[in-house]
Amino acid sequence: MRAGTVTVAYLHILVLQIYGMISSLARRGMLALPLVLLAGCNSVVLNPSGDIADQQAHLIVVSTLLMLLIIVPVIALTIFFAWRYRQSNTAAKYDPDWDHSTQLELVIWGAPLLIIIALGLITWISTHTLDPYRPLDRIDDNRPISPAAQPLTIQVVALDWKWLFIYPEQGIATVNELATPVDVPIRFKITASSVMNSFYIPALAGQIYAMPGMETTLNAVLNAAGEFEGFSANYSGAGFSHMRFKYHGMDVNDFDRWVAEAKSNGETLDRATYLQLEKPSEREPVHHYAKVAPELFSAIVNRCVAPDTVCMNQQMAEDMKRNAMAHAHEAHEQ
Repeated sequence: MRAGTVTVAYLHILVLQIYGMISSLARRGMLALPLVLLAGCNSVVLNPSGDIADQQAHLIVVSTLLMLLIIVPVIALTIFFAWRYRQSNTAAKYDPDWDHSTQLELVIWGAPLLIIIALGLITWISTHTLDPYRPLDRIDDNRPISPAAQPLTIQVVALDWKWLFIYPEQGIATVNELATPVDVPIRFKITASSVMNSFYIPALAGQIYAMPGMETTLNAVLNAAGEFEGFSANYSGAGFSHMRFKYHGMDVNDFDRWVAEAKSNGETLDRATYLQLEKPSEREPVHHYAKVAPELFSAIVNRCVAPDTVCMNQQMAEDMKRNAMAHAHEAHEQ
């Protein structure tokens, strides 16, 4: 028996085995399909309420459809070949000496290459357009942002295991509760107290990491009022599962009333209070602070909230000064 005939025979057996596996999986998949469809009906990732998240959802759909242009034909052809060249089909053409087709090679390599180019172009454009540090230029598809519009700044601190939100312009702070007005640009400044974490509100925008000693930024806007969920998307220890918060989207008047209610609480988030809040705790209840100590967020980022602690930015500035003086001294001696 010729080597080519043996190879074709082995391939024939392999195709039949794949066909049997696919048939079995297909039967099981048909039973699970209704559950899968029902589970995705209210998927917040694909039906968000913020413009940034909406653009990300569109990117997911477009990328998936482009990839399906290859996946679907490959699966369909695998099933077709398994059926067409099954053992019982004696009418199928048998050509053991066939080994090459230029036209087929062009399709096999050309189509994926074009899809990769398209995905690369989409990725390049969306990476810059959806850069979390990039200031927003629109409220949604039909409404650009006025150049004079100022975003609402919210300082976010990931604690163990809770979230602290500081509103520097309003002078308040909250624990495990976030609220913003609808159609107002938001600029989150994000850090962590000890362990690296990830800040994520699926309805608003993609996740972004919170890291101790560093400040990350996320620009976003909410386009619909409602109550949404935010949570930690990066494992950070024992209380990670309960590190969640409610996010309230409100109109401007309701947001002003919410701020006034927070200010009526009377408590002050000073450095001593923060050091107590920073200690690990689980299932922390929602509470508000009517006042916030000046420059508290900067002290958290620079890890100098505790008394008699040198701030990182101050230490780095002094190190740079000493290095500059040392270089100047060496240059003078030369």
